[in-house]
Amino acid sequence: MHRDIEAIQERIHTESAFVDRLLDEVGRVIVGQRYMIERLLIGLLADGHVLLEGVPGLAKTMTVRALASAVSTTFRRIQFTPDLLPADLTGTLVYDPRQSEFKTHKGPIFANIILADEINRSPAKVQSALLEAMQERNVTIGNTTYALDSPFLVLATQNPIEHEGTYPLPEAQVDRFMLKLAVTYPNKEEELEIMRRMSAGPEPAVAAVVAPEEVLRARTAVEMIYMDPQVETYIVDLVFATRQPKDYNLSDLADLIAFGASPRATISLAKAARAHAFLRRRGYVTPEDVRSIGLDVLRHRVLLTYEAEAEEVTSDDVVNRVLNSIEVP
Repeated sequence: MHRDIEAIQERIHTESAFVDRLLDEVGRVIVGQRYMIERLLIGLLADGHVLLEGVPGLAKTMTVRALASAVSTTFRRIQFTPDLLPADLTGTLVYDPRQSEFKTHKGPIFANIILADEINRSPAKVQSALLEAMQERNVTIGNTTYALDSPFLVLATQNPIEHEGTYPLPEAQVDRFMLKLAVTYPNKEEELEIMRRMSAGPEPAVAAVVAPEEVLRARTAVEMIYMDPQVETYIVDLVFATRQPKDYNLSDLADLIAFGASPRATISLAKAARAHAFLRRRGYVTPEDVRSIGLDVLRHRVLLTYEAEAEEVTSDDVVNRVLNSIEVP
């Protein structure tokens, strides 16, 4: 086993060489926001979609665009609006009178990295069209189903402060996102650097420094990372504590949680923890990897009761209680 971990460690060291190149290139445009950039990388490495929530102006769109430019892949930004139709997303059949036949016109969903901007601005039909693409990795136009290219990653943004005229995402769709990030304001030093950099000339261009093949090889390496049975049990305990808090001496949370996290949360915790270990150049997962990404994986999967809302308890509060209460192996 010791030799196996050494071999994995060597593979991780080789395959993770591109990470510094990527972070440096994105850092030429984006000031700070290390948390957001790392979590986007975890989504890319663990093959999981990411939902970014934060007030306007926090460089969410710019960060996604910079990441897509640094990886030599196709990128499409889709601005979600109330009048958007599913065909605007997936594509449609267009009649060609010269050939007297229908031809497929593929929509913007046929790209490697999709930025779904303000996803909660569009009605359920459009959201469900995106759902098929996210889950099945294919799109149906007419009677034909087309496979999407790999890597395929949906990075969606939503504004948490303005709910008028929005269509909240159904729980089934929110659960399809591996991570939900709470993007916060920069600190004073970062804001000063942002002001200097962005008000003194054109925005610097991002060069493509990573090939898609490197990302796909890295994904294979991430899957090889060793996870001890104790860490696996720890992950399952965290998820079960959101479903059966009384069994984990968290009786006070029982009246606050309506529904705990699904098995998809368990899978996402394991995948994201491996990707987090990869970014730290380790061939094995530690409980700290799980704790680091636990909040991002669980915050949108723990549904609260009206009682919790009345007491102004958030899902972040509940998940943090669980993370701080379950014994770390």
